[in-house]
Amino acid sequence: MKQIFICAVLFITAFAVNAQSFNVGTYNVRNDNSSDVGNMWQDRSPYIAKLVQYHDFDFFGTQEALPHQLEEMKAALPGYDYYGEGRDGNNQGEHSAIFYKTAKYKLLNKGDFWLSATPDVPSKSWDAPCCNRICTWVELQDIESGKTFFAFSAHYDYEKDYARNESSKLVLAKIKEIAGDNSVMFMGDLNGGLNSSWARLINESKVLRNTYYDVEKPYANNSSYNAWGKPLGQLDDLDRSIISNNEILDHIYFSKHFKTNRWGMLTDTYNIGKFPSDHFPVLVNAEWVK
Repeated sequence: MKQIFICAVLFITAFAVNAQSFNVGTYNVRNDNSSDVGNMWQDRSPYIAKLVQYHDFDFFGTQEALPHQLEEMKAALPGYDYYGEGRDGNNQGEHSAIFYKTAKYKLLNKGDFWLSATPDVPSKSWDAPCCNRICTWVELQDIESGKTFFAFSAHYDYEKDYARNESSKLVLAKIKEIAGDNSVMFMGDLNGGLNSSWARLINESKVLRNTYYDVEKPYANNSSYNAWGKPLGQLDDLDRSIISNNEILDHIYFSKHFKTNRWGMLTDTYNIGKFPSDHFPVLVNAEWVK
């Protein structure tokens, strides 16, 4: 009888510990682009939803999705909601929206700022010639425990180092302004690997750390950018370098309030070698530091 009681206690304890963990992801889902012949959004979007459901994302930051993509993802993901403004304002253009499970998390607050010298209005990133860039944030409450945290999602410029370095400086400043010393996560496609100066700037800030370094064996067998699986000979110099060097462009950072259990890049495909996006999502299993 005593042995049965001990086993029951151990089982309940193990379940309780497991129940306290959560899965957080970052996923550049690629915009709905007519040039992606063979990889059109309408063909791959169901598999993005299936991937999220199977791997049981509790919440995740997205990059590049247009308004109709976000709505289609929400419809295909019952039990999830999202928040995010468009980078061109008035819900227009690409988003860095954040999805979360509504049964598990309550949205307390939300907002956005632009990665630029004028962060309160839609604007380009310093010397970057391409596009407006935005960072979205939410304050969520874990309904069961009552604990609250802030999550930020962003997509950096892909051309200019100065803009990317300044983006990291701004993100850190805004996190301090918005979240203070509270628990924070930052997720995003930073268009730079682990050793890029803008990724290191965040990791060395003593505010956030890159979860990749938290685990002894991160599951990272290749670059988080896949270029739709094209042969290296068909790629430009930049893409070839990224893939050849297994650069991780997609990152998840934690404040001191969280512990990383597992870090993995999800290389799921469909229809034998087709990719749901030209980026692989990164998924981290984590828990609160007690």
